[in-house]
Amino acid sequence: MRRTKMLNLRRVLCSAVSRHDYTSLRSASSLKTYMATNEPVLDYAPGSGERMALEDALRSYEGKMTEVPVIVGDDQHFTDEFRYQLCPADHQRQVAKYHFATKELIQKAIDISQKVRPAWEKKPLEERAEIFLKTADLMSTKYRADMNATSMIGQGKTIIQAEIDSACELIDFLRFNVQFAMDMAKYQPVCTPTDTNYLSFRGCEGFWAAITPFNFTAIGGHLPSAPAFMGNTVLWKPAGTAVLSNYTFYKILREAGLPPGVINFLPSSGPVFGETITSSPHLAGINFTGSVETYQRVTAMVTKNLHLYRTFPRLIGECGGKNFHLVHPSADITQVVYHTIRAAFEYSGQKCSACSRLYVPHSLWLQIKDMFVEEYKKIKLGSPLEFDSFLSAVIDKASFQNIKSYLDYAKENPNLNIVVGGVCDDSKGWFVEPTIIETSDPKDKLMQEEIFGPVLTVYVYPDKKWEETLHLVDTTSPFALTGAIFAQDQSVIEGAQWALRQASGNFYVNVKCTGSVVGQQPFGGARLSGTNDKAGGPQYLARFCSPQAVKVSTQNIPHWSYPSMRV
Repeated sequence: MRRTKMLNLRRVLCSAVSRHDYTSLRSASSLKTYMATNEPVLDYAPGSGERMALEDALRSYEGKMTEVPVIVGDDQHFTDEFRYQLCPADHQRQVAKYHFATKELIQKAIDISQKVRPAWEKKPLEERAEIFLKTADLMSTKYRADMNATSMIGQGKTIIQAEIDSACELIDFLRFNVQFAMDMAKYQPVCTPTDTNYLSFRGCEGFWAAITPFNFTAIGGHLPSAPAFMGNTVLWKPAGTAVLSNYTFYKILREAGLPPGVINFLPSSGPVFGETITSSPHLAGINFTGSVETYQRVTAMVTKNLHLYRTFPRLIGECGGKNFHLVHPSADITQVVYHTIRAAFEYSGQKCSACSRLYVPHSLWLQIKDMFVEEYKKIKLGSPLEFDSFLSAVIDKASFQNIKSYLDYAKENPNLNIVVGGVCDDSKGWFVEPTIIETSDPKDKLMQEEIFGPVLTVYVYPDKKWEETLHLVDTTSPFALTGAIFAQDQSVIEGAQWALRQASGNFYVNVKCTGSVVGQQPFGGARLSGTNDKAGGPQYLARFCSPQAVKVSTQNIPHWSYPSMRV
């Protein structure tokens, strides 16, 4: 009788784990077979439906300033401390007024997150997935123009940069995360005739904090939504310079059915937010994209407070790069120039992956230089609302002044020669001309430090010193995010891939070092570039799980002692 009951229990448990981990969206079998596909990039040609929809959305924001509250649970808070998000291309235009969360509101968000966490974590994976897939569908259709428009006016993105970011990449993150979670849940441990073994993919105990950057709306939305999808509750601190597009995405999440308190929207002072979350015993992890200095401070705060926590917090960091294009004498120079212009100057070089150092052999430099100068004449720097602009203003005054300081340094340094560009103008917007600088010193600070602007520094190396140049590329910068080699010689490509194995987390051959696509090139780097957790890849979501291994046995043992103990 007891064995029969245990066998029945085993069947019930197997059925339960199947329902929880293997059931799926819309049908019992689709969880095992769901395959995400990348969102198509629309071209916004004149007269196209997407172009007209975008123009309508942009007009709807003219003369309008959106008030952005702090959202804790289901409550909106309008505090006494607030800031304005300005249009980078027209800094007299206020696009949003956003309120700062106080320490008390952040603590309230922690408390609410812990109240709603059990019910959210208990919700089956397939039901959570429905919410995020619906969010993706709404973004792909109803809110696509709004997501792009808010990124354009608030973050200075041109049409194509907004489309590939705030529409396509964020949609891809949502859909591929569903596939990756399903794939992860398919693995179950080996069972025996008497023992049933399975893994329960729990969320982490406590709350996650998401600290997000201005430069990618997709990153802004992904950093809080990924841990939330895996059953966690999240405190989201968006960048003030991206708050309008981030708030738009948050409202879409709620419309899609995300329960209140699962993600709390907390624009706030960095020090206040950091101090409050890292002093809470419930901190489960921090998902961060930003500067090295900020990540180091956050890490130090967590380390200082390790004795406070119920569990060791997990830290995920992506901190930028000093990314390279390395040109071999066998390279196609036309492709070098075209890809480098895009990699260095799209979105004014404000991508973590942007190319900012270029290594060119002496034998090709004059041709490449002449072609750069010729193509440069065709590049338009202007408002993102002028659709023929290739790049626009940098994000804010602090960024403008930082980039300008590097250009002033270049103008005064005899080892540096400005080939094109170098002019800054902040009279209307924070405009910095795309700039190419040639250096005679491969260790100049322009080759080592992240500038985060449209500044490309070129070092011309002797053709015979290819191996030495590989070593130079690997050791010059403390970062290791992205890099590309341009060559037609396959043996050279293979050798460079090995020599530069640790120099970048994303490596490209005969193509620019920017533009990773979710599901195609999982993104992240090591060294000072971060923890290389590969957002957009299948392993990323495991960081937000705390799996529990369960063994259910139907075997009765005859005695507590073992045969080996007999004498």
